[in-house]
Amino acid sequence: MQKIPNWADVVLVPLISLLLAAIISAIVLLIIGQNPIEALGILISGALGTSTNLSYTLYYTTNFIFTGLAVAVAYHARLFNIGAEGQAYVGGLGAALACLYVPWPHWTIALIGAGATAAIFGAAWAAIPAYLQAKRGSHIVITTIMFNYISYPLLNYLLNGPIKAEGMEAATPSFASNTHLPNLSEVLGFFGIEFARTGPANVALIVALIACVGVWALIWRTKLGYETRAYGESEPAAKYAGINPTKIIMVAMLISGGLAGMMAINNVMGEAERLVLNAVEGAGFIGIAVALMGRNHPFGILLAALLFGALYQGGAELSAEMRIPREMVTVIQALVILFTGALDNMVRMPIEKIFLMIRNNKEAN
Repeated sequence: MQKIPNWADVVLVPLISLLLAAIISAIVLLIIGQNPIEALGILISGALGTSTNLSYTLYYTTNFIFTGLAVAVAYHARLFNIGAEGQAYVGGLGAALACLYVPWPHWTIALIGAGATAAIFGAAWAAIPAYLQAKRGSHIVITTIMFNYISYPLLNYLLNGPIKAEGMEAATPSFASNTHLPNLSEVLGFFGIEFARTGPANVALIVALIACVGVWALIWRTKLGYETRAYGESEPAAKYAGINPTKIIMVAMLISGGLAGMMAINNVMGEAERLVLNAVEGAGFIGIAVALMGRNHPFGILLAALLFGALYQGGAELSAEMRIPREMVTVIQALVILFTGALDNMVRMPIEKIFLMIRNNKEAN
């Protein structure tokens, strides 16, 4: 079977998958007695209707870009990193410690310093499963899942003990004002553009976009990226070509964990300005769906993260306005994941046949 054009792979297949997910979601809404057209209107309005709603959508998008990139980098080495959730938790701990105990003179320096610390903590958390995979043959899926379960009680202990602020809540004290990251209204205001002052989107979005470009350059424009993709395509061929499997596994997972950890500059530094117990809010797991839907390409991940950010924010508004249970919104999100990930071939194979038929007809004429 011949490959379909890149534009069809990146745009057409996901678009049809989304359409199918929307049709099934509409049927589900009809079954529970809700109007799907009204629901779609609220979903879109809730995500994009006001600059405040858009700010929340972009805030969630930023989280999903970091975790989507984290999953994608590992995937290019055929490593299925399920542990972005735990790596983001531990990255948040790194950012919090850097903000609490280092007297940063300005937010720009704090962003670099605390962001690097968050990346180092996330990478260190990913390094142990990577080492077990490279040297002991432990399956990366199992170990990264287990490390997710370890990270949460670790944070629970720390936030209820050594670094807990005064009061009942499991959280650190608020960071110093010098670590305050400008929100998107301050950034756009510099260019004379008005934007919501109350939304949580902040300068971390720009860092996430830079990360997209950096990952693209790493994977498709460097020797390390070539070796990573070669190892992911065929381990025996990569070994024959002199590529060191241990190096690829370790480096891919360190970069992956570092990207997941950097999510902390958005949610811990930019939004809460302290570390709270449930700071990650499942973004590590959603990053898996974002990477799958984005075909593990940074541009695709950016678009998929924007879609999931809109679903996340719009879903919250939908749940509030139509009194639809939050679990039903999760079902709609799961349908999108199902059609764009697990049932991808159901859409892809007919499209491949159509393109093959068109190509054969052209050659026959």
